[in-house]
Amino acid sequence: MAERADSTNREQLEGELARLRQEHRDLDVAIEALQRSSVHDQLQLARLKKRKLALRDRIGQINDSLTPDIIA
Repeated sequence: MAERADSTNREQLEGELARLRQEHRDLDVAIEALQRSSVHDQLQLARLKKRKLALRDRIGQINDSLTPDIIA
């Protein structure tokens, strides 16, 4: 029973990880487009970058939780 719960939890985390990575890539594109435009909205740009950093942190947390601790 515990193995099934672990498997389900792992699948959920992997799904969330994939979704977050896609959102992170989408933000890259949005930030580039905003920077290339003739009129920069600095506030919007700052918000997108802040969101991107938050996503990076969450992606790191999920990766850490999915990677087993190996003591050498």
